[in-house]
Amino acid sequence: MELLKVENLEVVYNDVVLVLKGLSLSAGQGRITALLGANGAGKSTTLKAISGLLEGEDGEITDGRVLLDGEPVQGLAPEKIVRRGVFQVMEGRRIFQDLSVEENLRCGAFTRPSREIAPGIEAVYGYFPRLKERRRQLAGYMSGGEQQMLAIGRALMAKPRLLLLDEPSLGLAPLLVEEIFEIVKKINQSAGVTILLVEQNARAALAIAEHGFIMENGRIVMDGPARELLSNPDVQEFYLGIGGSGEKRSYREVKHYRRRKRWLG
Repeated sequence: MELLKVENLEVVYNDVVLVLKGLSLSAGQGRITALLGANGAGKSTTLKAISGLLEGEDGEITDGRVLLDGEPVQGLAPEKIVRRGVFQVMEGRRIFQDLSVEENLRCGAFTRPSREIAPGIEAVYGYFPRLKERRRQLAGYMSGGEQQMLAIGRALMAKPRLLLLDEPSLGLAPLLVEEIFEIVKKINQSAGVTILLVEQNARAALAIAEHGFIMENGRIVMDGPARELLSNPDVQEFYLGIGGSGEKRSYREVKHYRRRKRWLG
C-alpha cells in the first residue's frame, strides 16, 4: 500500500524556472524509500513540494498532485500537512541553537497533546542516548552529528506517519553517517514510520531502503528495488560520475552508451 504518491508534478520558481518536470514517485506504507541524485537534480524541491514549504522560496506547484492516503494535499498550508502526519527534516539540520536539547524536542511536539510530550521525549532518548546525556546543553554547542540526531528526534516528537529526511549525511564523518542511518532504520522498523530519504550518498541510502528512485534534471530516470539498484552497473557508473575518457557523464548518457554498445555488439 502506498502512503504517498506524487503524480506528474511540475514546480516553478519565481514564475520562470521549471525545476520539476512531470515527476512521479511513491513511498510504500511503513517502508524506507530513497530518492537519489546529484546536486541540482531537484531532490530538495520534491520534499518541499510534498511538505508545503515551496511558497516561502517563491516556488509553486503548477501541475500534478501530491496524494497522502489517496487524498490530495498540494496547496495546503505546511502546518495542516504536519497535522496530517508529514514532517520534514531540512537539509543543514536547522535546530534552535539558543535552546537546550530538551527545549528543541518540546518544540517538535507543538501539534501533540501535552500528555504525549514526556513519553515522546523518553522515546527519542531511547533512539538517541547521547541526546539524553546532553538534554540541558544548548543545541548550538553540539557536534554536527549530535545536531542531526536532535533534528531527527525533534521530528519524531510530532509522531509523523511520513518522515521526509533531506541529506542527513551532509557534512558528517563516515562512522557517524553509519550510526545515524542505523538509527533511521531502527525508527522505521520499531515505530513503523514511513520514510522518504533524500541523499547523495547512494550506497548508504540504498543499504537501508527497500526501493529507490533516481532523479536527474527534475525527472525520475530510473527506479527499482534498492538491492537491484546497488548492483546495477549503469547506476554505479552514474554515481562515479566519470566516463572512460575522464569526462563527466549523466545517467542518461551512460544508459544510451551501454545500449548502443550492446546493439553494435
